[in-house]
Amino acid sequence: MGESDSVLIADDENEVSSARAMRVAAALARKGGEEFVKPGRLVEVRFVRGQSLSLTASRLLALMILTAGGDAWRDVSHRMRKSDIRRGHKGNERIVDMLEELHRTLFAEDDKSWRGKRATKRFSLIQASWEEVEEEGKETGWIEWQFTPDARRLIQESQTYAVMNRQAVLGFRSAYSLKLYEEGALRLHRRQPIWKVDMVGLRAALGIDPEKYADFAQLRRKVLQVAKAEIDQLAHFTVEWNEIRRGRAVIELIFRFAPKDAPAQIETVDELARHASGRKARREDSVEDLAIAGPTVAPELIGRLVADATSKLSAPDRVPREKFAAFPLGSLRYGGEEFYKVGVEHGGGWDVDGIAEAYRKEMGTRLGSLKGVKLERSWRGFCESYFSRRGRP
Repeated sequence: MGESDSVLIADDENEVSSARAMRVAAALARKGGEEFVKPGRLVEVRFVRGQSLSLTASRLLALMILTAGGDAWRDVSHRMRKSDIRRGHKGNERIVDMLEELHRTLFAEDDKSWRGKRATKRFSLIQASWEEVEEEGKETGWIEWQFTPDARRLIQESQTYAVMNRQAVLGFRSAYSLKLYEEGALRLHRRQPIWKVDMVGLRAALGIDPEKYADFAQLRRKVLQVAKAEIDQLAHFTVEWNEIRRGRAVIELIFRFAPKDAPAQIETVDELARHASGRKARREDSVEDLAIAGPTVAPELIGRLVADATSKLSAPDRVPREKFAAFPLGSLRYGGEEFYKVGVEHGGGWDVDGIAEAYRKEMGTRLGSLKGVKLERSWRGFCESYFSRRGRP
């Protein structure tokens, strides 16, 4: 990257330097992969009373933010292929419904009136959209859209952000699960894993209609327990909550989001790569295991083979090596710079080589079978878990 690029392209774009969320979004977009940023102000904006987004519209909004990347704050149009939205559906009818739902859904934030009095501001996130008209039965095409000035302002003001996974977003089957996932991802990245919220705030944040699930037992069963099951299976963290009561009524909830340890991170990566059709059965452990008869290999031999392969992969490099190809045996400062960078960013200030030693001990022989995205996410999850358990050094 040249010097002119480091100055963020042009003088009239210098204001983006104050928006950390957009800098990270641009970096993730350049990197590629499944992760993307949702600005914190957009995560925390609440629905207007009685309104919410359906699961499909919520997914579309997430895809729009992913596609816009580091340019989401700019007063420009963004474009996406319809095929990236359909996900296997043959027709485009649902895309029209989702776009129209995004146009008419209102959000709210606290503001001041022209007299300086407390006021509630209501606004939408999508200003205009274009959908290519199909001709002669063809199902190809693009959509184009612009975010509203209010949406761009929220994006530009966001110094915090949630790092989300595209496969996880598209894998949720409940809109409430997706919203709680966003809240958890935001707070974990802030290193503030606690979310304390009253019932009015919870309904506004998740988009739960005031007349729906009036009995908290129903809300717990239909919303919270469903969301927890999906998040624990698909996210890079887990969620628990405590219920604060006044008499018999629940008046407040305290959510705690905890990063998964390394083995659980690997299971999540594997699950996201599987087909969604059997996901609920796997979550409920109702999938039957097939016993395959045949010769077995002694665990000791497997351990020696894996250790031997690991030592070869981790030998000092003499040619350019692939990043995250194998976890180094020695210090991460030399020959494992990408691992060291992850440890510094997510380890909370603890000695990175100390975290690495604890990681090797926990993973054992399993470490030799990991590489690429799985290894990167497993290592990052362990660093976050290490810091979460110990706090600041």
